[in-house]
Amino acid sequence: MENKELKHNTESMQTANQPGIYRLIIFGVLVCMVGTYLRFAHDSWQMSLISWIILFVGAIISIKGVFKILDA
Repeated sequence: MENKELKHNTESMQTANQPGIYRLIIFGVLVCMVGTYLRFAHDSWQMSLISWIILFVGAIISIKGVFKILDA
């Protein structure tokens, strides 16, 4: 059996583990949570539209963070 070492200190791993990327994902998830809460908190079409927009903006922010990790 061979002893294969994993290289965790590569440049792509260091780039993917930057704290700023994970802060971006957490911020996007929090924005999605606000959008979801507003979606069920009020019963007007204006508030529903605003909450859907907030929800999609949060999803886009989160996906942007994930793609930054995948790009590393």
